[in-house]
Amino acid sequence: MIEAPGEVARAYVGLGANLGDPLAQMRAAVAALGKLPTTIVAGVSSVYRSAPVGYLDQPDFFNAVVALDTALSPQALLDALLAIEHEGGRTREFRNAPRLIDLDLLLHGERIVDEPRLTVPHPRMVDRAFVLLPLAELDPACVVPGAGPLAALTRAVSAQAIGRIGALAAG
Repeated sequence: MIEAPGEVARAYVGLGANLGDPLAQMRAAVAALGKLPTTIVAGVSSVYRSAPVGYLDQPDFFNAVVALDTALSPQALLDALLAIEHEGGRTREFRNAPRLIDLDLLLHGERIVDEPRLTVPHPRMVDRAFVLLPLAELDPACVVPGAGPLAALTRAVSAQAIGRIGALAAG
């Protein structure tokens, strides 16, 4: 279903990968995000490396956050993210499984969405340094609806082991 473009909102998408060539897969995902209708990539954070969460018997993850200016609704953006994951070879064997690419809609403007297939803000983002630190690079003054200022949220996860490895440069 194609929907009419709405008001432009700043959305943030979390990227993650730990199989294959994670950095190449993340670059491909950013390129695909830039091709979405009524959407512009407004910024890309540094890449961070962190230990897996939940299922621990897997390689470390590489993570970043992308800022988008988009007229797509949260639901339409979710559908686009799922399509990019599918095109990138994402499979879902079990929760927290290793993956070629993972795209999570973290925030969509100041919207709060609580539907069976979509929750925005992302329900676990406030517990994860690998989301909050790259988000803070892009928008240090961000306030997560229902959770508070990003600065306080990042302090709460400061004990989590995470390493900044650099820019998600092309090529």
